[in-house]
Amino acid sequence: MLTLDFTGSTVLVVGGTSGINRGIAEAFAKHGAKVAVASRNPQKVADTVAALQELGAQATGFSADVRDYDSVVAGVNQVVAAFGPIDILISGAAGNFPAMADKMSPNGFKSVVEIDLLGTYHVVRAVYPHLRRPGASIINISAPQAVVGMVGQAHVCAAKAGVDMITRTLALEWGVEGIRVNSIIPGPIDGTEGMRRLAPTPEIHDACRKSVPLKRMGVPEDIANACLFLSSPLASYIHGVILPVDGGWVLGGYAAVASAMEPLLRAMPARDKN
Repeated sequence: MLTLDFTGSTVLVVGGTSGINRGIAEAFAKHGAKVAVASRNPQKVADTVAALQELGAQATGFSADVRDYDSVVAGVNQVVAAFGPIDILISGAAGNFPAMADKMSPNGFKSVVEIDLLGTYHVVRAVYPHLRRPGASIINISAPQAVVGMVGQAHVCAAKAGVDMITRTLALEWGVEGIRVNSIIPGPIDGTEGMRRLAPTPEIHDACRKSVPLKRMGVPEDIANACLFLSSPLASYIHGVILPVDGGWVLGGYAAVASAMEPLLRAMPARDKN
């Protein structure tokens, strides 16, 4: 019987020092993997590596800005030197801030697109030469904004739609090598920075919870479990998929949150960058 045992596998989680992505890193650590994390903040990297080691995992990490391709390459090389070829890549670095399009500077729009979209390309391109073939798995962490328009999210909608198209294209190009490429779209995940920004009041938070067909917010473990499954032999024929893990939220629940959020967004001052 196939099990979720990642003993001997090397996993790199980019953005893995906080929120959903840290939950993913911890899940792989608990299931036997060697885990590397990356983010911009060196202290968060050090703290997360220590926490993963306390879970009993071999762990390492590096600090890099995903907008800087050379720094990503250097960090990936460090991981490969420590742990060998990479079996699983979770690309989850992201930037976001709520702002209406007419109050968002070009620099603010550019910043999010560079982190989410260009950063995703930098990460997958830097890791590609070091992926174990066949059998490697790439999971890009997308967002509901990739598939539905949202007020105050023009920059993220554009960037994450691009991420999902990168996923589909790489599935076509790299599948022949035995590299599986998929995206996960997390729904409203409680306790994350994203929810604090997009549901900043108790009223909006409650509206968001009620708008989910399952009538609950997600937790990081929900996304981590999906990553474990998609990276495992149990999902060996799942490829090129954009998978919502959202309690059915993209079926229409976002509209209720948008209605609650729009008056706050229209009252906000102009924003420059994230």
